Amino acid sequence: MVSVKGNTKPDINFKTFSLTRHPRPGEGIIQGFLFFCAALSILTTIGILYVLLKESLLFFKHVRIIEFVFGTKWQPMIESFGILPLVSATLMTTTIAMIIAIPLGLSVAIYLSEYATPKTRNYLKPTLEVLAGIPTVVYGFFALTFITSVLRGIFGNNLVDIYNTSSAGIAMGILILPLISSMSEDALSAVPRSLREAAYALGATKLETAVKVVVPAAISGLAAAFILGISRAIGETMIVALAAGAGPNLTLNPFKGAETMTGYIVRISGGDLSYDSIDYNSIFAIGLVLFLITLVLNIISQRIVHHFREVYE
Repeated sequence: MVSVKGNTKPDINFKTFSLTRHPRPGEGIIQGFLFFCAALSILTTIGILYVLLKESLLFFKHVRIIEFVFGTKWQPMIESFGILPLVSATLMTTTIAMIIAIPLGLSVAIYLSEYATPKTRNYLKPTLEVLAGIPTVVYGFFALTFITSVLRGIFGNNLVDIYNTSSAGIAMGILILPLISSMSEDALSAVPRSLREAAYALGATKLETAVKVVVPAAISGLAAAFILGISRAIGETMIVALAAGAGPNLTLNPFKGAETMTGYIVRISGGDLSYDSIDYNSIFAIGLVLFLITLVLNIISQRIVHHFREVYE
């Protein structure tokens, strides 16, 4: 109630303005459903980790952890389980993929964010994301039939094997390109317009503004995009299974064939393996290594994002 007497101040009764929020019918059900979805995702992760640990412990009853981590030969026929050949091939294909994807993806993101008109962006970005919708098995055959032929034509048939890690890495880089470019473009577009205008006011060119102002300001989002791309490359299966090779080989030559961790899992799981054999349990040990690598990459990504977000916000 408000009453006014002469020149006195209005007398306002704040009790009439209730700020109490009454829940709507069914809102509790919606909150419960959302909580169930969140809990289900966590329980699924815990279940995956439980299965990996359970089966891996059966494997490590027969193989010492030191031999598994530092061994240089992976030959299950003679019970030699050194994972270094599989890890080296995985890291080699991932490195080649990121050499292709990071520069191209960042360049595309800078163009879409700083140079492209809205009409061009509306056409170019969906077209680029079509690459992400192509099945990975198609990329595998593309790497095996086209990229390998190009590499053998450039460097010679004697130097480049039919199955090699370089062709698989190049195909993986093309596959990851839309992911990195899209996330990087979102990070660059989120940079406040005031930073760009301040750089222009100081006489910076458009390229200088993009490279020296916008990119450093968006480094947290860019780092997250790059690390997510690395995780995607490490977990890629069909491309390396078709194009990289089907035999563990500890080599640093990208033109030689080598089997990755995911490629080995595909090859062995498709064969006739007896349950609870050492070969069967080795699949879960390799899966546990992949899980730990991805977990470490996610932790690093969160640390980088948290650190740089404190700087630029």
